[in-house]
Amino acid sequence: MPHSESTTLKNRIILSIILLFFTVTAGTSGYLFIEGWNIFDSFYMTVITLSTVGYQEVHPLSNEGKVFTIFLIFSGLGTVAYVLNYTIRFVLEGEIQEILGRRKMIKRIKELHDHYIVCGYGRMGRIICSELKSNKIPFLVVETEEIELNADDDLMIIHGDATRDDNLKTAGIERAKGLVSVLPSDAQNLYVVLSARGLNSKLQIVARASEDGAEQKLLRAGASKVVSPYHIGGIRIAHSILKPSIVDFIEFATMSGNLELQMEEIPIQRASGLSGIALDKTDIGKKLGVIIVAIKRGEEMMFNPTGKTVIGPEDTLIALGEASKLRMLEAMAKKY
Repeated sequence: MPHSESTTLKNRIILSIILLFFTVTAGTSGYLFIEGWNIFDSFYMTVITLSTVGYQEVHPLSNEGKVFTIFLIFSGLGTVAYVLNYTIRFVLEGEIQEILGRRKMIKRIKELHDHYIVCGYGRMGRIICSELKSNKIPFLVVETEEIELNADDDLMIIHGDATRDDNLKTAGIERAKGLVSVLPSDAQNLYVVLSARGLNSKLQIVARASEDGAEQKLLRAGASKVVSPYHIGGIRIAHSILKPSIVDFIEFATMSGNLELQMEEIPIQRASGLSGIALDKTDIGKKLGVIIVAIKRGEEMMFNPTGKTVIGPEDTLIALGEASKLRMLEAMAKKY
């Protein structure tokens, strides 16, 4: 159901409930003042009249009471029908929409390959998802809490406990490229890392650590990388004081959506035309104006490589340049 239609339907249901309340109140007050009955008898007479159950009157009615009952039937039945119509419609359409939406999402998840699974959709999880989305990287979220989404939000989310194997399997962990665990506690993140590593031995796993000592435990459990937000935040604040220009440059170069300057990782395919060629022979700097800051080869990181440095197969270039030029370099890295 579209968001606008759902809102309109909810407003009509609220209006119909208000009308029903006033109708019942008016009926109860009418019998109370016209017939002089007590409040309970007046309320009971109003209910059986509006529901058309066919019970006899609570007490014999006067002519004035009969006229009032006729008026209550004609006015009240329309209100009751109005309430039932929109209430039933809201329930049925909501259930049908939920079933269809769930089936559609399950189908989309089954079609995912080389995607990322984000466990936890708190403040940090939202930022991670925003970055993945801006870089057009497929991902989905596993979160225990219900999340209110906008009508145009296409976020794929599995409502469940990320520490459970069945939820990770539903998220397609066997086909996934990586997993990010940013759950509230280190114990939960540790459990997710253990489960994920057992389900996919080749998975790239990044986990958050909050307490001292948790980082080594997460690494032993199978995490590829562990990030401590408090430690990084403290260093970043200190560097903002001691080296403000450097921090400004790094933020500018790594800012999502920045078209002027970006720093990217560019993997070299084994059959790429760049493989086996020295940097000064590629004309990357002259033609593209891209600076190769470093080359990662296995676990080794070579900073500020010279022009004589030969690009090896399956190296990763850490490149700095305009976004459009970096995309051209990515194409060269894949070109046969």
